[in-house]
Amino acid sequence: MPSYVMSTSTFDTNGSTVAVSAVGLRKSYGDKVVLDGIDLRIPTGSVFALLGPNGAGKTTAVKILSTLISADDGQALVGGHDLAADPQGVRAAIGVTGQFSAVDGLITGEENMLLMADLHHLSRSDGRRVAAELLERFDLTEAAKKPASTYSGGMKRRLDIAMTLVGSPRIIFLDEPTTGLDPRARHTMWQIIRDLVSDGVTVFLTTQYLDEADELADRIAVLNDGRIVAEGTAEELKRLIPGGHVRLRFTDPDTYRSAASTLGEASHDDEALTLQLPSDGSQRELRSILDWLDAAGVEADELTVHTPDLDDVFFALTGGTDQTEESAR
Repeated sequence: MPSYVMSTSTFDTNGSTVAVSAVGLRKSYGDKVVLDGIDLRIPTGSVFALLGPNGAGKTTAVKILSTLISADDGQALVGGHDLAADPQGVRAAIGVTGQFSAVDGLITGEENMLLMADLHHLSRSDGRRVAAELLERFDLTEAAKKPASTYSGGMKRRLDIAMTLVGSPRIIFLDEPTTGLDPRARHTMWQIIRDLVSDGVTVFLTTQYLDEADELADRIAVLNDGRIVAEGTAEELKRLIPGGHVRLRFTDPDTYRSAASTLGEASHDDEALTLQLPSDGSQRELRSILDWLDAAGVEADELTVHTPDLDDVFFALTGGTDQTEESAR
């Protein structure tokens, strides 16, 4: 990557600081273009989720921004440090938890923590203090003296993140952190992420679990074939996709037929006795529909509002593709 200073400000237009900003990041392996000029702008103290099918370039983006590999072109600032000119400054500001656990199963949880403390050049006393605090924070104190190989998947993931936090990073990259975890362990990890953000930490999250992005992320970008094809809040992305509707269900066939005749433009399901009216799910449109139904004398037994979810967004924007990502990338 060329060594030059980004012209992009480290402040947003509203005056808030920007933890990660990138312009035109590109990366290819031979003829395979993995990232095709992506732009990012992530406010400090927020959760940013990068979604995409396998092979879309998510892990490559994380590796570039965490200095593990270099981009072929583009500019980036991470924690206020130029990625090309000051990689050491970037490394000092970040923590990285990859797809595969960095935990050494042959030693105890405590020894894993102390090893990280040594790597961060903490004194013996500071290292033990930080390790003990983090093991307690992540509910691992009782297991601290046991070999990490005996830990459950959720415990190993918690230890992995605890190890990442030894250096007190202000920006953390979590590359598919809940893959393979059971629902309880996933929800525990979600709470850990929320707690980190409440402390002012910025979290860059890659995930294939769309409910995870919906639950955690302040902003979401969808990456496909190396390009960001959409970005916004979860609600903004959902509004990009048509298909929202209001569903009216009736229990009396005569009432249903009368309503179907009155609402001729509605979609009919004669077997289920339901009518379906297009709607974007907004409060204004729902109020308009309710007023219209009242004026038409239509009284349904049940009214439900359906809006597109992130699954719909994902498949619409990526075409449902699922490529094979080379393990090295």
